[in-house]
Amino acid sequence: MNPITVRRSMIIATTCATLVLSGCSAAATPLATPAETPAASASYPLTVDNCGTNVTVTAAPKRIVSIKSSATELLLALGLGDRIVGSAFLDGPLPESLAPAGAGLNVISDFLPGQEAVLGLNPDFIYGGWESNFSADGVGDRNALAALGVGSYVSPAACKGDFMPNPLTFDSVFTEIDEAGKIFGAEPAATKLVRTLQDDLAGLTPSTAQTTTALWYSSGTTSPYVGAGIGSPEMIMEAAGLTNIFADVSDTWTSVGWESIIAANPSVIVLVDATWNTAASKIAQLESDPATRVLDAVKNQRYIILPFAATEAGIRNVEAAASTITQLAELNE
Repeated sequence: MNPITVRRSMIIATTCATLVLSGCSAAATPLATPAETPAASASYPLTVDNCGTNVTVTAAPKRIVSIKSSATELLLALGLGDRIVGSAFLDGPLPESLAPAGAGLNVISDFLPGQEAVLGLNPDFIYGGWESNFSADGVGDRNALAALGVGSYVSPAACKGDFMPNPLTFDSVFTEIDEAGKIFGAEPAATKLVRTLQDDLAGLTPSTAQTTTALWYSSGTTSPYVGAGIGSPEMIMEAAGLTNIFADVSDTWTSVGWESIIAANPSVIVLVDATWNTAASKIAQLESDPATRVLDAVKNQRYIILPFAATEAGIRNVEAAASTITQLAELNE
């Protein structure tokens, strides 16, 4: 049975034409191992409001394309690796606990794939980590995909405008896991994963001995792109006991001037490590620039390094907070 409540009968060539016309490592607590392949467990039909788009699913999707690490890792953790027909735009290697389940992933692009590459896999569902993944220049407009029988779901943490979580919380992340479990027919696995993550979160013991101010440095040189006050950087830093120097900025990430960072003089700098913008390159810049090498965190090399894939809203955020706590304790020894 077709899992989406719209007709899907066009060949790939027609599909592509129609769509065109439409329009960031450190040691951390390991994740739970992937669940066994789940039996169908959801009640269908199921309709969810996803970033302002109603998504109706009539049966568990069988041919899923995942975009971004957050989406791919959640599917693997739910035991759905055998349903992933293609993945793309991964932000780094899979964590060790998911590597065996993801060993056979069909990675179709290191970046955002085009419509032809995705639709050529004959998917019935696309799960994207960013709302911007769904555009005429990307995998396709969501309405156009739905008209062809291809369902779509965006990580709710990445919704924009009125649908943006404000602020993002761990409960927001756990709700996405539960919702994904319902959509993909893996509710028992999702419930188990949420309970594990909740237990891990409750077990964190952040340092409260003193106020530790922190800069979350994602990317950028002339205008650094930093963690602001309502997204996953703030959520992770708060759980680790850090005080974000840009917590008063009502955004997930934001571009700032170096002068504001220098004025705040953070105690530590959290560096996001990505293959295209490594922590090492950021350290080299910080330590070579006369303006930034006077920062206390730079002079004392008080850096906390987190892999990009663990810093976007997803199943590795608790792990990222745990790693931050561990690294901070080591810096304070």
